[in-house]
Amino acid sequence: MSNVDLSDFKFDGLKQDALTDLTALSQEDKDQLLMAGVVSDLSTRSATYLQMDQSSVHCKSMDENVEIMDIKEAIEKYDGLTEYLWTLVDKDKDEYTRSAYDNLHGGYFIRVKAGAKIKDPIQSCLMLKSENVGQNVHNLVIIEEGAEAHIITGCSVAHGTKAGAHLGISEFFVEKDASLTFTMVHNWGEDVAVRPRSAGVVKEGGKFLSNYVLMKPVKDLQMYPSITMAGENSVARFNSVIVATEGSHLDMGNRVIMDAPNTRCEIIARTISTGGTIINRGHIGAHHVPSKGHLECQGLILGEGRIWAIPELDGTLEGVELSHEASVGKIAQEEIEYLMARGMDEDEATSTIVRGFLNTDIMGLPEKLQVAIDRQIEELQSSDAM
Repeated sequence: MSNVDLSDFKFDGLKQDALTDLTALSQEDKDQLLMAGVVSDLSTRSATYLQMDQSSVHCKSMDENVEIMDIKEAIEKYDGLTEYLWTLVDKDKDEYTRSAYDNLHGGYFIRVKAGAKIKDPIQSCLMLKSENVGQNVHNLVIIEEGAEAHIITGCSVAHGTKAGAHLGISEFFVEKDASLTFTMVHNWGEDVAVRPRSAGVVKEGGKFLSNYVLMKPVKDLQMYPSITMAGENSVARFNSVIVATEGSHLDMGNRVIMDAPNTRCEIIARTISTGGTIINRGHIGAHHVPSKGHLECQGLILGEGRIWAIPELDGTLEGVELSHEASVGKIAQEEIEYLMARGMDEDEATSTIVRGFLNTDIMGLPEKLQVAIDRQIEELQSSDAM
């Protein structure tokens, strides 16, 4: 486990002015946001939150059933949010959680009201605008009973920014019969250190579906979100598509605790190293019956690079059903030859296989986000690593 020296970054004094209209952003910043799944045209979003460096610069809801605001405002409005804040993540877990607790810059508070079925995605973005900025955020998401929502959260650097540190605490509460699809797209820079600390709880009949996409360079990323399935008939599913370019070190994975009967979960990760290091962790703990969980870690090494796949299954009762598949390797030569026999050259065949491996169609992403991800895959395929 690698450490980040927080003294290398500026955690104070980097404020940004408020933005009344995201279309006023520079074209370069709009492009960066789009590659993180965030659009400046808000007509297709039900609510939007944007933080730059250490300031909330834009926050607006277009749906009366979606409450969105800066976390510091929510703390004041709701008497400290003591029922939720820091109940799933320990503020003393490590130096990164303590930094976020002691010197909170912002983060988003999202509450979807009971019974509401939110048609358009809610979007949020946490952007590093300045060089060597340190950003402490705490995000809190509450999906009330019977509600449904899709949150797209993008994390990005501004055009030209290379170095920074993002320390992000996120806590998710999916209430009875509620459903949350949470899509995270990381568009960091080559010298950015990232330390998310996330946890969630899913109540009876609830669903938590997580999509995670990382295809851009990042220096050092360490994340291991944990979801507790606390209610009967709850469902959790994680889908991840990850690329580690040369110089990137990624220590990441997902953890699910099945703490109620009649629960189901699935963790699927597809990883590619084009020169970087990936430690791909997965953990499913099943402590009630019936319960059923599946863990799948598939990795491809293209050229140089390193991938560790570390699957863990923990069943404590007779009758739990847990399974896993893990593989790390290269593109099979027979697959390339099969496509070459049908008219492709070797590079085209390789690109076709990689595109299929990185397929995000199953995530059910909005069209503009899918287009942005397809563009990232094209950039990957045209790079020297391919």
